[in-house]
Amino acid sequence: MSIPYLHLLRYAMLSMFCMCLLLPARAQQRFTISGYVRDTTNGESLTGATIQVKGSLHGVQANAYGYYALTLPAGEYTIVCSFLGYVEQERSIRLEDDLQLNMLMAPRAYQAQEVVVTGQRKNRNVESTEMGRVEISTADAKKLPSFLGEVDVLKTLQLMPGIQAAGEGNAGLYVRGGGPDQNLILLDEAPVYNTGHLFGFFSIFNADAIRNTTLIKGGMPANYGGRLSSVVDVNMKEGNNQAFQAEGGIGLIASRFSVQGPLKKNKSSFIISGRRTYVDLLVKPFLDENSNYGRSGYYFYDLNVKANYIFSDKDRIYLSGYFGRDVFDFESGTRTFDANIPWGNTTATFRWNHVFSKKLFANTSLIYNDYRFSFSGVQNNFDIHLSSGISDGNGKLDFDYFASQRHHIKFGGNYIYHRFTPYSASGRQDSTYFNPDNAFRKYAHEAAVYFMDDWEITPQLKLNAGVRYSAFMQIGPYTRYVKNASGVKTDSTVYDKWEEVRSYGGFEPRAILRYAWNGQNSLKASATRNYQFIHLVTNAGTTLPTDLWVPSTYKVKPQVSWQYTLGYYRNFDDNTWETSLETYYKDMQNQIEYRQGYTPSLTDPEEDFVFGKGWAYGAELFVHKTKGRFTGWLGYTLAWTWRKFPDLNEGKKFPAKYDRRHDLVLVANYELTRKWHLSGVFVFGSGNTTTLPEKFYMVEGNLVSDYGDINGYRMAPYHRLDLSAVYTPNRHPERRFKSSWAFSIYNAYSRMNPYFLYFDQTGNLLGNTLNLRARQVSLFPIIPSVTWNFKF
Repeated sequence: MSIPYLHLLRYAMLSMFCMCLLLPARAQQRFTISGYVRDTTNGESLTGATIQVKGSLHGVQANAYGYYALTLPAGEYTIVCSFLGYVEQERSIRLEDDLQLNMLMAPRAYQAQEVVVTGQRKNRNVESTEMGRVEISTADAKKLPSFLGEVDVLKTLQLMPGIQAAGEGNAGLYVRGGGPDQNLILLDEAPVYNTGHLFGFFSIFNADAIRNTTLIKGGMPANYGGRLSSVVDVNMKEGNNQAFQAEGGIGLIASRFSVQGPLKKNKSSFIISGRRTYVDLLVKPFLDENSNYGRSGYYFYDLNVKANYIFSDKDRIYLSGYFGRDVFDFESGTRTFDANIPWGNTTATFRWNHVFSKKLFANTSLIYNDYRFSFSGVQNNFDIHLSSGISDGNGKLDFDYFASQRHHIKFGGNYIYHRFTPYSASGRQDSTYFNPDNAFRKYAHEAAVYFMDDWEITPQLKLNAGVRYSAFMQIGPYTRYVKNASGVKTDSTVYDKWEEVRSYGGFEPRAILRYAWNGQNSLKASATRNYQFIHLVTNAGTTLPTDLWVPSTYKVKPQVSWQYTLGYYRNFDDNTWETSLETYYKDMQNQIEYRQGYTPSLTDPEEDFVFGKGWAYGAELFVHKTKGRFTGWLGYTLAWTWRKFPDLNEGKKFPAKYDRRHDLVLVANYELTRKWHLSGVFVFGSGNTTTLPEKFYMVEGNLVSDYGDINGYRMAPYHRLDLSAVYTPNRHPERRFKSSWAFSIYNAYSRMNPYFLYFDQTGNLLGNTLNLRARQVSLFPIIPSVTWNFKF
């Protein structure tokens, strides 16, 4: 028999064998159960709710909009729907055709005698392929001590291992050795470029408008991109579609008020939430208008709005927006110098959910976001105006395909049009106006497509594998200058509108593998590659309003990273205790810093950039008690973060500003009675690094400093204890009005933690009395606060 006939025979036999395997599957019909999971009291979607076949491992999780689909063979089943904090639902069904099954879940009530939450918490942390995922509900955040009475979800995230605060009282985040710009912060899918109020001491997220917050710091799924370190996904409430409701609070520095309700019951709802500080209003009546600061003041405000409409089980639309501003005014008593400094964010998101089939769910989003900082100053007859910012137009299309109980596929893409304004200046002196062309505006396209599959290979082995391709193109109008060694412009290239200046792109593979056994243990490993095309360049290390967002250009290359993570997860005592130990290594290329000796100017900021690399590694321990009157967690991080730049520190590696060797957090919550809830937070961390002078010289009568290695000195350790108590008085069952009092103490034992160091000079050299002494600046001693919260 000839060789071709042998190949043909083998092919035929293989085909017949495959057909035999498929016959039983075809003989057994399969149908799909699909629907939404919602809160029965207000119609809110329950993201991540688990829908499972009782007595088996077959199950799925609802997506970000509460939609799920589960495909099973024909037969009789008991479907169990569970979600933390809600009463578990069971539905018995006979599956003979595709079935629409919406699940309405009621929040779990507390038992009258013991105040103990009943029911089991599902071991999602062990069974899922998620790594480094942190979920914070607003209700949980409100139980913890707050700074000056303002509940802040970003500060709650700082209490998790691997996440550091950007500074004393600051809401900024450093995640696993990454800078503040390496976190993708989303508010209803809209990127937020500056998350701080009051120069970063509060975040822009009003807790009354927020439903839940999710942070991913380990294996980033392929549907997220554009940053190296983490994703912080903040979702606003959808609004109560059952009844009108109002809530708010009055604190020491700010008040807030929200109203929500149905536009059409069970079909449409809205929420409007506002917040404003009022220290300026309280203080001004007591200041002399003719004094140096009598007309000065500071305040911030923000407004969240959202509405949605359910057209049918297949179509639903959402419209949400955010508008916030910080405003600082300075008017000298002599009227010789006045300044107005506003900055803030604006976002708008339109989303359309559509169910193409029982298994295919799609979300289309159109997003606008804008961040602006401006400075207006008047001195005698001279006016000046400075501004900077970034604005985007964004389109996204995301699909969820519930192929089977073993495959949950996601795919989609997005496009962003960026407009950067690093600096812009204009002014007037008497009747002479000047408006130079110094804006250095830059424009860019950014786009990405992705595909991922959460695949349960066996009950023990599960794989989340995906790939993302990202591309970035700087476009005109733009003028690129060529300079000689002296910095003098010798030539230029002019790019017309939409013309390509420089482009970048690449694949970003992502993979997370989980192996589980005994239902209580799992090992997980991940490898992820990320590109970041836009960069925040700062001198301070925190997200201040003067920091600049800049794009990748012909000179500024995109940041690239690989992160490898390995973790062990174990639950104890019927999932009462969750524990995990994760280790990570992250390599970061094309990191950006200002050159040594940089001083701000109106030149293109990228002329003062230097480029290098960074790497970070460490281990994170997390122990979490989830049930009972006493709950809380312990988190410990051991970490190293390094940077190396040829043009900085003589080319030697140096610790990053946010390198912190040890970080310990202990959080405790206790339900004392039905009226009193107590909580405490203890934080300990190695001191921050800083750069200090090592030698001083006198040159022509002036004292000159000679600085040592960059970040070569470590300040004293940081530690702090915060306490809080929430009192909820009894109310008449027929009254809708509820209220509570939240008492907090920040820094209970008044530890004077170092914020920065400086050298104080006294005496003089000629008199042989010159004395130099390092002094420490601390910000916050013990700070008590009280807030009255109400709801009706």
